[in-house]
Amino acid sequence: MTEAEDRKPQSDEAHSAFRPPHGVAASADGESSTTSEFEIPQGLAVPRPTGSESETTSEFALPEGLDVPPAPPAEAEGSAFSTPNTYSAWSAPAAFTPAGGFPAVSLTKDVPWQDRMRLMLRMPVAERPAPETAQRHDDEAGPAVPRVLDLTLRIGELLLAGGEGAEDVEAAMFAVCRSYGLDRCEPNVTFTLLSVSHQPSLVDDPVTASRTVRRRGTDYTRLAAVFQLVDDLSDPDTHISLEEAYRRLAEIRRNRHPYPTWVLTAASGALAGAASLLVGGDVVVFFAALFGAMLGDRLAWLCAGRGLPEFYQFAVAAMPPAAIGIALTLTHVDVKASAVITGGLFALLPGRALVAGVQDGLTGFYITAAARLLEVMYFFVSIVGGVLVVLYFGVQLGAELNPDAALGTGDEPVVQIFASMLLSLAFAILLQQERSTVLAVTLNGGVAWCVYGAMHYTGGISPVASTAAAAGLVGLFGQLMSRYRFASALPYTTAAIGPLLPGSATYFGLLAIAQSEVDEGLLSLSKAVALAMAIAIGVNLGGEISRLFLKVPGAASAAGRRAAKRTRGF
Repeated sequence: MTEAEDRKPQSDEAHSAFRPPHGVAASADGESSTTSEFEIPQGLAVPRPTGSESETTSEFALPEGLDVPPAPPAEAEGSAFSTPNTYSAWSAPAAFTPAGGFPAVSLTKDVPWQDRMRLMLRMPVAERPAPETAQRHDDEAGPAVPRVLDLTLRIGELLLAGGEGAEDVEAAMFAVCRSYGLDRCEPNVTFTLLSVSHQPSLVDDPVTASRTVRRRGTDYTRLAAVFQLVDDLSDPDTHISLEEAYRRLAEIRRNRHPYPTWVLTAASGALAGAASLLVGGDVVVFFAALFGAMLGDRLAWLCAGRGLPEFYQFAVAAMPPAAIGIALTLTHVDVKASAVITGGLFALLPGRALVAGVQDGLTGFYITAAARLLEVMYFFVSIVGGVLVVLYFGVQLGAELNPDAALGTGDEPVVQIFASMLLSLAFAILLQQERSTVLAVTLNGGVAWCVYGAMHYTGGISPVASTAAAAGLVGLFGQLMSRYRFASALPYTTAAIGPLLPGSATYFGLLAIAQSEVDEGLLSLSKAVALAMAIAIGVNLGGEISRLFLKVPGAASAAGRRAAKRTRGF
């Protein structure tokens, strides 16, 4: 069988429309070749081009002898999002103009920078007004973006490590970026991680930097210095170069604490002694609680020097006051041993972390709030564990502790007001506050206890509502003082809530559990949690009330309170 016979016969659809008609010779391979209607007929001789004449015969052909300059090389094909050659990031226009126009926001120093930056952070990026660069630069291009972001992260790290709320940390970071002309910045704060991203325009690559907070320390003097630095950077009348800002930040880091270690130990003892007077103790109880708290503080410092975590430090610090109270009961000394143990608990309850955690949750920073509240829970469990161990052995040795004993009945208001002010003073020293703020926070603590005593002991109102009202007054006063002095509100509020901490409810709950009365113990601990939440919510509500009635001048009414338009849980 030949090759032609072996082929499959083609179907009718396979016949080409250009099949040669009958009489036209096929190709040499025996198959018909497809011809176009523009093909040169056979037998027609066409001269081939010799290279001297143009093969083009169109009327648009160039005449011979006419030299045309070569066309410039075409630009390389790029993306539609590539930056034009004439684009400048420093004079970039806004991405678009909203339908309602840009909100009129005053960027002058009419109000604290916290309120101005918080207002702009709650706006969409495209609606934020252009930054009015307040700092001078050696060149028109401004400082390097990575250095500005690094300075921003370092400032945010000090604020977050000092206990500042996440929203205020973001506002400070945003203020630093805008003071150096970096628009379209987005700071992000979590419990241990800070990040900031800068994108000059929609067509430029973003620059992102991050920093991890590994160590935390309570030093409100350093916190106030950082706030002053941010305030100077945000002031258009105060020109600070990037190098000067780095120098001031290094000085803030190197500054020593305003109070030596022995003063802090004495303040811890004074806080416990004042708390024992606050719940009905006498002079003997005062010195017993003072000695127990000082011993616990020294033991905690010893554990810290050995590298033990804070969980064990709190447990060790809670044992000496409880042991002294048990010893007084076993020796049949006619004193309120429960007041000694309660005073020691006041010195350990993490009120600062609790207020910061609830504040972060109320302002929408749920991850940071959850981490802070988890930290508070660990500290509380540590204190509970340390006290329960001592109480258990005390009950086994025959110590008669009455969980139904009445503490702090309000029979001596003058002594209790003095004790509340002493407690706030000692708490302020433990927080390493500036000496200029100690007097204000001491008076604030005394006023808070007066409000609580008048509502609870005289008016018969529930302790939770009385605590919330007193804490709200503390938050309002602290926010007003911070706005007046352009500083943080923490130095004016944290120490003032010390007299309101639920030390007695915590102690009685632990004592009931140690005596196998679990139901009553859990009920008392639930009351302590409710009081703690009332303190935190009251402080935050007082600050929000001050911002509610003291709006940003020149701000549009629709953009005055951006936080009110957040999710409602669905």
